[in-house]
This record gives sequence, C-alpha cells and structure tokens, in this order.
Amino acid sequence: MRLKGLPRREDKRKQKEVIALERVQKHPLQSRWALWFFKNVKSQPWQCNLRLVTTFDTVEDFWALYTHIQLASKLSSGCDYSLFKDGIEPMWEDSKNKRGGRWLITLSKQQRHSDLDSMWLETLLCLIGEAFDEYNEEICGAVINIRAKGDKIAIWTRESENRAAVTHIGRVYKERLGLSSKVVIGYQAHADTATKSNSLNKNKFVV
Repeated sequence: MRLKGLPRREDKRKQKEVIALERVQKHPLQSRWALWFFKNVKSQPWQCNLRLVTTFDTVEDFWALYTHIQLASKLSSGCDYSLFKDGIEPMWEDSKNKRGGRWLITLSKQQRHSDLDSMWLETLLCLIGEAFDEYNEEICGAVINIRAKGDKIAIWTRESENRAAVTHIGRVYKERLGLSSKVVIGYQAHADTATKSNSLNKNKFVV
C-alpha cells in the first residue's frame, strides 16, 4: 500500500537520474568562482556590508546567475560586485590578495550607460574563461565599483612584483576590452593603495 501524494521509488530514481544527467551535460570551468555584493551602509562596519551571493563552477551556472542579477549599470551608487576564486575574499587583507595589486579601468559618468555593462561582462568572461594563458593562477578576481564620480572596474592579481605575469595580464585584458592603443591603463599595488595619503596613486606598471 502506498500513501497518496508520496512519490514512488521509481519516480525518485528517475529524478536522481535526471539530476545526474544535467550535471554531466554542464560544461565545467577550470575554477570555482564566488560572486560577492557590497552595499555601502555607513552605520555598519565595512565587512558587514559585504555578502556572498553564490558560488558556481560551470558555464551554464554562470549564465544563469548573470541573467538573473541586476546589471551593474542599474546598481545604486556605493555598490560593488566582486567575482573571486572561491576561497579568496574580495579585500586587501586576504592572504591571497595582500601581496598583489589591480589593473584599474576608470570610466566617466557618461560611460555607465554605453560601456559599463559590456566591459564588466568581458572582464567576467576573461576570468572564468582563463584568458591569461600560463598566468591564470595569478588571477584572484575582479571588482566593479559603482560611484557617483565615476565607475571603476579592476582585475586583481596575487603578486605585484611578478612583472612578467602582471604585464601579460594587463596587455591581454586591454586587448579583450577593445581599448585603443592610445588608452593607457595602470596597475596599482594594494600596499601602495592602502597607504596612499592622497587621491593620486602612482601606477606600478602601465600598458
């Protein structure tokens, strides 16, 4: 006798088979990634404003996530998205970040509605697609800052002193964004950014 409403054993088995098949059909990424969201609430400590949204490790799960979250250009000022390798938190203090730095793209207010979303998506695709050849292990993640004065996108790397890796990543990133050769982007070490005494931070490398 079977109680009404309860699934048969065969039904449960079929459900498990479908789930297993879906997993097999997905395309795995080289790394597992974590998406973080930051919303600036001044009454709270910085770390309390940062929360983990989800992690993923397949192409399909990335696109499912990307199509369901709000576009960066629609976020309110003071908000960030961060995509980092799972196990690395999007902050300078993380042991994987503290010796590193970032390639920084600064956009004008006008670019928020023309270039921001496409540049951020290309940045994400560079990360999950392992676009940096033998230096992919140097990648920690990427951050987009939505600010009233102008938005910023940055790729974070592990070792600011690794000139070969940093400059290769910068050149590939610039090319993938389709930036003109006349446009110069700069790399800043986190240690320099953290101790800067004014708004002008010297670039360690440029491409």
